[in-house]
Amino acid sequence: MSKAPLTQEGADALRDELKHLKNIERPRITKAIAEARAHGDLKENAEYHAAKEEQGMSEARIRDIEGKLANAQIIDIKTMPPSDKVIFGVTVVLYDISSEEKFRYRIVGEDEADITKGLLSISSPIARAIIGKYESDEVQVQTPGGLKEFEIMEVLYI
Repeated sequence: MSKAPLTQEGADALRDELKHLKNIERPRITKAIAEARAHGDLKENAEYHAAKEEQGMSEARIRDIEGKLANAQIIDIKTMPPSDKVIFGVTVVLYDISSEEKFRYRIVGEDEADITKGLLSISSPIARAIIGKYESDEVQVQTPGGLKEFEIMEVLYI
C-alpha cells in the first residue's frame, strides 16, 4: 500500500481526535453500556442498542485513524527551503483569468481537504494541474464546472 501524503497539521489533528476517542469517548460509551445493561432485558433496551451502535462507530473511527496515521507520509512544509515551485503542503495564490478573481489554497491530503477553509485536496483537478508548476505559470484545468485557466501568482511555504 502506498503512503498517503498528510500535512503535519493534519497528522496532529488526527492524533488529537484519536486521543479524544480513546481517552474520553471510549470510557463514556463503556459507562453508558453498563448503565443500560443495568436496566434489565437487553432485547428491548433501546439505550443499550444505541450505546452499542455508538461504540461500534467509535471503534471503527479509531481503526480508521490508526490506519491513516500508519500509512501517512507526513510532510512539514515549514522544514523545506522555500522556492517558487508548487508542491504538496504549499499555499498558492491563483488568479482565475476569465473571472479575474484571486483564490488562496493550501494543498493538503484528501482527509484534510475543506474548500470552504481554503484547503484543497491533492487529488483535486486544480491541485493535480498545478503540482510541479512555478510562480507565473499559467495552467488550464478541466473542472466539473468546465475548463478554467489560472495563473499561479504566489507560492508560499507557510
